[in-house]
Amino acid sequence: MNNGYFSALMNLLIQVNDKNKSAMQQSAAILAECLENDGILHVFGCGHSHMIAEEVFYRAGGIVPVRPVLIQDVMLHKGALHSSELERDPNFANTFLPQQPFQPNDALLVISTSGRNPVPIDVAQHGKEIGMKVIAISSHAYHSLSSRHSKGIFLADAADIAIDNCIPQGDALVSLEALETPIGPGSTIINAAIVNDLIIKTTETLHKKGVVVPIFKSGNIDGAEKHNEAVIKKYRNRIEMF
Repeated sequence: MNNGYFSALMNLLIQVNDKNKSAMQQSAAILAECLENDGILHVFGCGHSHMIAEEVFYRAGGIVPVRPVLIQDVMLHKGALHSSELERDPNFANTFLPQQPFQPNDALLVISTSGRNPVPIDVAQHGKEIGMKVIAISSHAYHSLSSRHSKGIFLADAADIAIDNCIPQGDALVSLEALETPIGPGSTIINAAIVNDLIIKTTETLHKKGVVVPIFKSGNIDGAEKHNEAVIKKYRNRIEMF
């Protein structure tokens, strides 16, 4: 039985950690400054990348001041093919960006493994235009392909800090002798690891400064409900999904 998937993931995790040490520290510093100044972290992705926004929202063991930017038309449940088409639409981001409650003291994390489609790039550019610091997670392996953005740029070019998830073109990590097409996507697991490590580094940075970051407790632990209600209170007016 093939065990190549676990091996590929473990190798990628090491590669990502080694390659992004500086970018991760810089990103943690940006996010720490944001949270210290009462900002929140907005997280956006299209297609499967939107799962990273949900991964860090209202999460047991995660921080409270996180707001997922969930745009249903570029998720998958309203039509996978339609979602892909819209992600490449140079005008679609303008249909939802003006309604976003972004503030200059907030931070924005945009995830797109290819980093070549217009919508994630436009979201990142919009964030910078209004004064937010923008962090991108994408695969720089795709930079050998052409950008689909009108400016010819990639998501990494539109961000203040660009984290490379080191995913190969096509995302699939395992080649089987009997199959022409590789199998086993790795981006979701790698991206989730990156963002959780970023949040831990940020929390550690603030803890050293004596700044308390509110953290959710699992709802399956006794006493968690009272704790979570208390830590949510400060952010109810900013994060509409609480």
